[in-house]
Formats: sequence, structure tokens, C-alpha cells
Amino acid sequence: MGVGGDEMAREQRPRILCLHGFRTSGEILRKQVLKWPDSVLHDLDLVFPDGPFPAQGKSDVEGIFDPPYFEWFQFNKEFTEYTNFDECLAYIEDIMIKQGPFDGLLGFSQGAILSAALPGLQAKGVALTKVPKIKFLIIIGGAKFKSPSVAEKAYASPVQCPSLHFLGETDFLKSYGLELLESCVDPFVVHHPKGHTIPRLDDKGLETTTRFLDRIRDALAGDEKH
Repeated sequence: MGVGGDEMAREQRPRILCLHGFRTSGEILRKQVLKWPDSVLHDLDLVFPDGPFPAQGKSDVEGIFDPPYFEWFQFNKEFTEYTNFDECLAYIEDIMIKQGPFDGLLGFSQGAILSAALPGLQAKGVALTKVPKIKFLIIIGGAKFKSPSVAEKAYASPVQCPSLHFLGETDFLKSYGLELLESCVDPFVVHHPKGHTIPRLDDKGLETTTRFLDRIRDALAGDEKH
């Protein structure tokens, strides 16, 4: 499901694969992102797939957003062991082949952790080998993978592509989001007063987001000329 106008306009707009949070859905993420102003959204081509696995337990958004709910992979309490992770990577690549090409990724929570790891995994040749290189990231409430088997590949070298990070003052993942920033070569940062959520954009957040997206559009336009 995409947000944006006709096919001709799509050529000029960054196409972004948007990965939702744990036990939510593509539709829920779409509703959350659409809180952002039209000035940000109208030039983006956003695609919101559901994760590959139906939720295997209670969702934190029950009673707030309607089901169904999905998850990208499963994990243990310490977030050091992952189940169905390879299946998840293959599923994302399949979406990117069938609905792409995509220029960048947007992720929230579990989707943000995934998104931030994918450029490194792609560079190492262990994920997304059949699709174009990821050119940018938008990370909302993100963190790093803790398992050495994933982390050693995902963060072997710094994330080279430009990245926009949303850090919530009361987000339980904030310290991990700051840690992720250290692995990024070209980060833009939006601080907001909320917790683990997709925030509305205040004036400063809007300015940073607009500056980031202008930078991305300029880079993509430059790529097309070469």
C-alpha cells in the first residue's frame, strides 16, 4: 500500500519501504506516519507492508489500533537470540524485488532496529543481495542488535548512508538509539519530548526532517544524471 500520486510523479519521489513495530502492522504505521505534515509527505512514495509472521502474543497496541498484528521475527527476553531472522531478511528482499526499486528505509521500533542493520548486512553480502544499495535511513525509536552473530556483520563498518534519527526523551530505547548514532557516519537527529512513539513534528523537527529529505532528493537527482 503506497502513499502518493500517479506513476509519473513517482519517478521523482524517493520510494521508501516502511517497516512497522513489533506486533503492529503496515496499516498502523501508515496511520502514525500520516500525522506528519503534507509538506513532508507529498514528495515521498511510502510503502507499508505487514511483517511475515502473525503476532505470537499480546500486542501493546491492543485497544488503540485494530488488529491484525504482525512481527518481523521473534526474540528472547534479553534480545540476544532471534528466531526466523533469515526468513525475515528473505521476506524483505522479496518485497523489495516485487515492489521496488526502493531508495531508502523507514522503521519504527523492531522495524527501526531492522532498518538500521540492513545497510551493513547488505554491504557484507548476507542480506538484500538482489536489490539496489540502500541509500538512506529514517530511524524512529531504534537500537542495535545485541547478538554478536548479527552485530558483527551489521556494524562491521559504520553506516555510510545518510540517516535521520528520532530520539524520544522518555523512550526506553533512547540510550540504545544514542549508541546506534555512533555507528552512523552522516546522522541527522530529531529530539522530541515523547516516549517510544512516532512523534508529531514541531518546528525544529520539521526543519531537520525537511533538510534531510532535501539532501536525499538532491543526492537521488545527482544519481539519475550520472
